[in-house]
Amino acid sequence: MQKHFKRLAQSATFTKIVLPIILVAILAVIGFATFSGKSQAKTIKADEAKTIAENFINDFLMMPGTKAKITEITKEDFGLYKLKVDITSDVVESYLSKDGKFFFPQAFNIEEMRTELEKEPINEPVVINIPTSAKPVVELFTMSHCPYGTQIEKGLLPVINLLSDKIDFKLKFVDYAMHGETELKEQMVQYCIQEKQSNKLMNYLKCFLVDGDTNRCLTEAGVQKSTLNSCVTAVDKEYKITENFKNKVGFQGSFPGFDVYKDDNEKYGVSGSPTLVINSTNVKSGRSASELLNVICSAFDVAPKECDTNLSSETPSPGFGSGTSNNAATAECN
Repeated sequence: MQKHFKRLAQSATFTKIVLPIILVAILAVIGFATFSGKSQAKTIKADEAKTIAENFINDFLMMPGTKAKITEITKEDFGLYKLKVDITSDVVESYLSKDGKFFFPQAFNIEEMRTELEKEPINEPVVINIPTSAKPVVELFTMSHCPYGTQIEKGLLPVINLLSDKIDFKLKFVDYAMHGETELKEQMVQYCIQEKQSNKLMNYLKCFLVDGDTNRCLTEAGVQKSTLNSCVTAVDKEYKITENFKNKVGFQGSFPGFDVYKDDNEKYGVSGSPTLVINSTNVKSGRSASELLNVICSAFDVAPKECDTNLSSETPSPGFGSGTSNNAATAECN
């Protein structure tokens, strides 16, 4: 089950496909029962509805260590309660059935959505003019345990291996972590591998993206652990990563900070994982190896012969593992 309410509410697949089906089904049941005069459901009071919804959200939809709060509750049509839910980093509107048995995180105003859709240009591709250079600088900002960050990394690894030293690639991290202390520790590990044993990074990531097993992958990639540990200790001390996490200092909403690349985050306006920057330009790209190769190759003054290579056009699945996805790869952790 999805354990973070914000990602649930913002998930493209959930919002566009699953949620409308759930919403229609619930409203159909409630509406039929109400208008047929057969509804025997007891309408609970607002205070009770607030408690039920708040407990459900915190028990099932929030990440450990975070807590949501219902700040407002009002009655809506069809005997629904409308809730304003403060999830620390945002306030979202959700709904609860009058008997307290059905919760769903969002409703859609059909007329407003149609109006907005009519305003938007249809089938007009977004053209991003990436400045060219002899050796493109490719910077990927991600979170080590963000499923969409790992997704683009799986698509990018074959491209990096193919283009090798013809590009200047840097793995960087968003300046907050949505996946707890585990993510903070892993990002220090990956940062230090890149800084001190850069020739080990690609092999480490290839292993890590399978199942997220840090210790096994350090051994498999041949990382020198004493060098790694010294670097992690120094980085942790310099940026006070663990100290700030334990003392709740430097959090962004409910998420701990990770300040190693904070200046670059501000420079490029990074707001989530993944964020791809090529030659100092924020780039939106598909996440298959072929799409990523094409967009990076467009940043060369003169594209090398490797750019003619046919790489996989399949989009990697989000998260760890080697599967593929049929859905458009646009989701982010933010």
